[in-house]
Amino acid sequence: MKRGSWILKMVLLGILGISIVGLITQVLWNWLVPVLFAGPLITFWQALGLLLLSKILLWPLSKRHSAGKSNYWKQKWSGMTDEEKALFRQKMKNKCGWGSATEPVKNTEQ
Repeated sequence: MKRGSWILKMVLLGILGISIVGLITQVLWNWLVPVLFAGPLITFWQALGLLLLSKILLWPLSKRHSAGKSNYWKQKWSGMTDEEKALFRQKMKNKCGWGSATEPVKNTEQ
């Protein structure tokens, strides 16, 4: 297959994907917002604009926060002793319902 035809197929696939996401956004908006919030109906192009606006506003926020949380927990975990790690695991099991409720948990916080 020629490189030019492969690029053309990928561009067309991208346009199709964006169109489908825009159409889904328009349908969901027009189905929910007017009924729930007495908002206006939107067109396909307005739905694409809304998606672009949300991407511009929210994308940097999600990148910064997800990386920060990951690094925070890696540093916190690496700084714990084996006993602190075991206690943390036990507390999480009890909080999340993975362990039995009758298992005692040592409380080291004072």
